[in-house]
Amino acid sequence: MNELSIDRLRRKVENINNLPTIPEKIKQISEIIGKPNISLNEISAFISNDPALTTKILKMINSAVYGFPGRISLVSHATVLLGLNVVKGLLIGVSVSEFMEEAMSGLWNHSLACALTARILAQRKKIPEPEEVYAAGLLHDIGKVILIQSYRKEYEMIMNRAGDRGTTVVEEEKGYFPVNHGIIGGWLAEKWHFPIRLSEMIKNHHDPMRSRTAPKETALVHLSDIIVRARGIGFPGDYSVPVVNPRAYELLNFSESDIKETLEEMEDVMELTEEPSSL
Repeated sequence: MNELSIDRLRRKVENINNLPTIPEKIKQISEIIGKPNISLNEISAFISNDPALTTKILKMINSAVYGFPGRISLVSHATVLLGLNVVKGLLIGVSVSEFMEEAMSGLWNHSLACALTARILAQRKKIPEPEEVYAAGLLHDIGKVILIQSYRKEYEMIMNRAGDRGTTVVEEEKGYFPVNHGIIGGWLAEKWHFPIRLSEMIKNHHDPMRSRTAPKETALVHLSDIIVRARGIGFPGDYSVPVVNPRAYELLNFSESDIKETLEEMEDVMELTEEPSSL
C-alpha cells in the first residue's frame, strides 16, 4: 500500500461518485454542491424537493445548538440565515450521518460533538464565522469515510493496529497511505468548491499551524477534536487522546476557565449526539 502514489489516490478520492459503495443520494448531493457557481436558490430547491433531506436539515437548524429566536420552517429561510458555504457543509454532514455510522460505528457522534464544541469555542473567541467552523468540525473526518469505503481491509488493519499500539489512526495511516485522512478530506472540500478557509480547516485539523488562511479556526477544530476524544464521545477509529499542538493552543490563548465553561456549555447540547439516525 505504501506504493500507492498521491496522484492515484487523489484521482480515486475525487471520483467519489464512481465508488459503488456510495449511496445515490450522496452522489447527487456531491454533484449539486460541486457546481462552481451554485446559488442559494438552487441549493434550497434541491433540498426542498427531498422531504427526508428537508426534515434533517430543519431539525439540525432548529436544534439547541443554533439558538435562533423563532422556529425555522423554510429551507430558503435557513439558507439565507446561514449562508451558502455553511449550508453546503450541513447538507453533506446530514446526508452522510447514517453513511458515517455504517462505515465506522460512533464516527458520526464524534463528528457532531466536534462540530458543536468547535462552534462554542469559536463564539467564545468571537470568530466572525462560527458556523463555518461548525461545518469544518462536522466534516473533519470525512476523509476516513472515503478511505474505509475505498480500502476497507487496509483501514480495518489501521484501526486494529492503533488499538494494539495505543496510537491514533492518523499515526498508523502513515504506514499505508501517502497522505492522511485530513488531506483526503481537504481534497473533497476542494472538489466541492468549499472556500479555501473551510478546506484548510478540514485538511489541517491534525496539524493546524500548516493552515495559511485560517490558522486560528483550524486550531479550534483541532482542539475540539481532542476535547471530544477526551470526553469519550463517539468513536473516531481509536481511543487515544493526542496532545494538543502547543503552538495552536498558544495561538488560541484560552484560559482554564474558558475550557471549563466550554465543557459546561457542551452539556447543554450534547444530547444531540445521542441519536445519530434521527438527524
